[in-house]
Formats: sequence, structure tokens, C-alpha cells
Amino acid sequence: MTLNDPTSTPTTDLPVTTRAWHLASRPVGEPTAENVVIDTVPLAELAEGEILVENEYLSVDPYMRGRMSDKKSYIEPYEVGAPLDGPAVGRVIASRVDGYSVGDHVFHGLGWREHAVLDAATVYKVDPRLAPLSAYLGVLGVPGVTAYIGIERFAKLTGGETVYVSGAAGAVGSVVGQIAKLKGAARVIGSAGSDEKVAQLVEEFGFDAAFNYKTRPIADSLAELAPEGIDVFFDNVGGEALEAAIGALNIHARIVLSGMVSQYNGQPVVGPRNIWNLAVTRSALLTFMVTEEMDLQPQFLQEAAGWLATGALRSRETVVDGFENTLEAYSAMMRGENIGKMLVRL
Repeated sequence: MTLNDPTSTPTTDLPVTTRAWHLASRPVGEPTAENVVIDTVPLAELAEGEILVENEYLSVDPYMRGRMSDKKSYIEPYEVGAPLDGPAVGRVIASRVDGYSVGDHVFHGLGWREHAVLDAATVYKVDPRLAPLSAYLGVLGVPGVTAYIGIERFAKLTGGETVYVSGAAGAVGSVVGQIAKLKGAARVIGSAGSDEKVAQLVEEFGFDAAFNYKTRPIADSLAELAPEGIDVFFDNVGGEALEAAIGALNIHARIVLSGMVSQYNGQPVVGPRNIWNLAVTRSALLTFMVTEEMDLQPQFLQEAAGWLATGALRSRETVVDGFENTLEAYSAMMRGENIGKMLVRL
């Protein structure tokens, strides 16, 4: 291949194959090592307009479980026998396009593999001098912009309101609570699955209160921590959390549905059985697709950069080392064992 950068690694030193995770079979329940396997695949020779990237961090995310099933959804399912994909950041090691040189770092969508050949039009540059590379998959990446869109465009805080966030110690939830406070919420409450996470929500992420949903009914915790009701519920979990929140809504409240991780592995659906309370309270049930709302990304990045610089916005990551541990990192994330964004470092 002909490379457009004279400092590029010689062609003979570039990899011609890479390891990638494949969907061997569709899982029933939690994906196992029989469903998702590592295989070696060839790397296509670069065409004009393409770059070769060596991945450095891979993202694992709850939505990937839905793609492993052959069900109608908002995104196409993975194909059996084909490589998986997802967000990643990596370093350009070969280029055949102006504007991208060896050593540049990029965000792209072909994770779950060690190397990727990419159309340069499908990636964007990231600067490790401004923020750690991993941040572009977390607080400055899709989780961060999802939290921002949900609060800025759909929650429509009016000031002085109470916000409840489920899955609050995760990559999205931990940012939601902080942005809600920055945007004028009077009180932000979060739920998480361990006492350690509960303490972290208050002490590190600035939530006003938090509770462990595993040790007490959610409805009881909300009655204690939000006795005057909630105005916004940002839901990452569904099930019991959604039902309890519907029961605690104030008049003209808003529910922003971001995810339903409690049901991704085929668990029995629990609630909500009190949906009529939406009519009683004249509340709105809202959902969105982040890819359809990306006009807010420049605004988000500008605000988030300032918040990070001053310490007003904090992020946490749980990092698993080793490409071969990607499936275990994914499974641990689905079990709620992460604080903040779950990442794999290659």
C-alpha cells in the first residue's frame, strides 16, 4: 500500500491480520464464551480515503446485548459468524487520506477488535493532550452526550426540582446526576446496587442522596428521600425502578427513558403496573435516540470541557486490561460491577 505520510511505518511492518470477537451463536440469557469467541481475520489493504487504526481502548455497553439477539430494535442485530463492533479509540498506524497522519488518535465504531480499517469520513480525531483517551469513550463520549441530551433537551429542568436517577453509578447515570445539579436541580437522588456505590454517588459525584436498591424497596427509599415527590426521573434500569418512580411523580413530571438494563438478558418483566399515574399527574414519558440528537454535541463538549477543567464534572472509569478479557468486562458491566464507564485497555 502507498501511504501519504513519509514518516509512516513501512508497509512490511503493518499487520495483515487482527483478532476480533465474533458472535458464534445467539445467547439465551447472559452471553457466554460459547456465544462470543475470538477469531483471527484478515485486514483489507487500505484504499484511498482509509486509515488503519490500532485500538487502545474498547467500550462495552448495555445496548450490545440487544444486538446479540435477532429481534427488531432501534439498531440492526449483529450477524452470527461476523465480528462484533462498538465504540473505540485508537492510534492511526497507516493512512491513505489527507488530514490523518500516523500517530493521530481517533474515535470510531469498530471496537471489539485489535485493529480496524476505516473510512476516514466515519471517524473523528481526539486529542489526548486535552483529556485522557479513555474519556472520549466515557464522560466526553456517548455516555456523556447521552446524559447531556437527556437533561438539556428532554428533562427541561425549571430550577428547584427533584431529580431521581436509576443506575446512577454507571457511565450515563453518574454524569446525569452531576449535569442535573449544574443545570439547576434543587435535589438529585440516585440508586445503585452496593453501599460502596451509594457512598460514591454522594461523596464523589455530588448527589444529594442515594440508596441501595438491593437492600430496601425502591418505593420506600423514594418516600423517605423525596417526601414531596420527584419532578424528573432519568431511567437506565426499568422494571421496579420505573414502577416506583411513576408512583412518586409530581404534577407535570417528566420521565426520560435512557435504558432498561434490568431486562436485557431476558429476565421476567416487572412493572410498571401503575401506568395510569402518568395520566393522573399529567406527566410525560419521553425517550430518544442519541444519534438523532447529535446537534447538541458541540454545545455539550464546550460545556463539559469547562466543567472538567474546574472540577465541577467528575468521571470514574473501571478498566479491564487485555483484549482477551473483553467478554468478561462486558459481563461484569451487565452485572453492575463497574463504577462509571467500563472499558477494556488493549
